[in-house]
Amino acid sequence: MIELKVEGMMCGGCAGTVEKAIKRVDPNAAVTIDLPTGRVNVETDKDSKAISEAIEAAGYDVAA
Repeated sequence: MIELKVEGMMCGGCAGTVEKAIKRVDPNAAVTIDLPTGRVNVETDKDSKAISEAIEAAGYDVAA
């Protein structure tokens, strides 16, 4: 499991954008997002760097 801290998620729309970005890297990923803490947990066999880069490409900052 990959756990990331994502800065800038303020609403459900933001969470949806982050989830879509992750799903483009791994369509089978299980994504759990906690908006109040900014934590994103991803069950995937993909590299955490690829996941982080996808989130950053969607316009959010990632701090592991």
